Amino acid sequence: MRGKVYIVGAGPGDIGLLTVKGLRALRRAEVVVYDFHLNAQILNYINHDALFIYAGKRGGLHSMSQEEINQALISNAREGRIVCRLKGGDPFVFGRGGEEAEALAREGIEFEVIPGISSAIAAPAYAGIPLTHRQYSSSFAVVPGYEDPTKGESSINWEKLSTGVGTIVFLMAVKNIAFVCRRLIENGRSPDTPVAVIRWGTRSDQTTIVSDLRSIADVVRERDIKPPAVMVVGEVVRLREGLRWYERKPLFGHRILVTREQSGGFEVLEDLGAEVIEFPTIRIVPPADLSGLDAAIEGIESYQWLIFTSANGVNFFFQRFFERDRDIRDLKGIRICAIGTKTASEIRRYGIKVDLVPEEFNAEGLVEAFVREHGAQGLKGVRFLLPRAEVGREVLPERIRELGGEIDVVTAYRAIKPETHGKRLKRFLREGRITIATFTSAATFNNFLSIMGDEAIDLLRDVTIAVIGPVTKRAVEKAGLRVSIMPEKATIEAMIQGIIDWVTKG
Repeated sequence: MRGKVYIVGAGPGDIGLLTVKGLRALRRAEVVVYDFHLNAQILNYINHDALFIYAGKRGGLHSMSQEEINQALISNAREGRIVCRLKGGDPFVFGRGGEEAEALAREGIEFEVIPGISSAIAAPAYAGIPLTHRQYSSSFAVVPGYEDPTKGESSINWEKLSTGVGTIVFLMAVKNIAFVCRRLIENGRSPDTPVAVIRWGTRSDQTTIVSDLRSIADVVRERDIKPPAVMVVGEVVRLREGLRWYERKPLFGHRILVTREQSGGFEVLEDLGAEVIEFPTIRIVPPADLSGLDAAIEGIESYQWLIFTSANGVNFFFQRFFERDRDIRDLKGIRICAIGTKTASEIRRYGIKVDLVPEEFNAEGLVEAFVREHGAQGLKGVRFLLPRAEVGREVLPERIRELGGEIDVVTAYRAIKPETHGKRLKRFLREGRITIATFTSAATFNNFLSIMGDEAIDLLRDVTIAVIGPVTKRAVEKAGLRVSIMPEKATIEAMIQGIIDWVTKG
């Protein structure tokens, strides 16, 4: 049997620019061959049982030759696998996707091309520069800027290009920018023509400089602008000052580290201009021993209260509940308590009414709520079931028992440290490209230290740290670091608001 190859454009950097069709192909992939110039967060959407093959392609430094890449696509497809060739930008715009498609066609291997958004149009758009505008330009050209200036004959018709096109976009032109500007001026383009150079377009560290054709090469050298960058030549650059919407977002320039397994709720930070880097330092899995949970499910009718402290507790409990051939009718007469609105929402997804959501998200507030519910009789003889993480605080169970209640605490899930090396994250931290790190539990922080190794503390020294809860704060401070953001309410939403306030209000 033969497999299939999807040649997918991943866009220029902002993960939101990946197409829906590209995402579907990624999720089907059994083998992923990917390049350097990608937002690595895209890889989080891929089936992690997939085989990952790094092709490199960074500034002329290739981990694999083009022939080796072609062979990897062909050999894996021949073995019946679904292969995703993941490329930055658009695969057919200076991405050598056409060569890869030709190689597959020669071998009779089925393939599909899923276009991506090219940096040629995305970077200018994020810098506030429209490539066409009725008052400034009715045409544009996209040109490679890496042509060797010493070769005898150019493949670019500089005479026609210089004066025949309204807007010219050069890709990969930083190293040759002086040569490019000189050829344009020699062939009739005015030295006063506005020019913009956009580095890391669509990313949180996007940098845009503006000058004219005469001076831009000097400015690039003075500002030490390195690849990858897009160069835009034309009168449309004059529109940037009024249209630079992206760089005016309140959280622009911030790259925020999220160390929990799923970043749901953090989208608001991206909407405000930040880039979210997911690096889970815990992975949520079922208990190693299910006997305690199974026994509680078997005797579910004996409880008056079922307490959930997290969405994970809800989902792992009900997964096992249904696996044990129980159904919702077996919960008749049992009252449900949820800690936090997110937990309550997760319970309602199962069609179950939540009877109690305490105002205070801690053991003391929860016990007070139970006492109010039961009035004068107190908690004597009342039976509670608390399915929770393998390791948790004992304050709530102890208080319930002190007041005469009976509570069974069973392990519904456990948090383990994922196997990951964190090489890319270390590079980002060393380069100062992470501004805020978030930790939602002591486990996420302690596992981060373990994964990062001996240099972990130094890597976080200049990073603003946001946490949920005093236990997490104590773990961070015990390591000799400072916590700058800790909301009063122990919720993701409150921490996110704390981050926004810290950035915008100082």
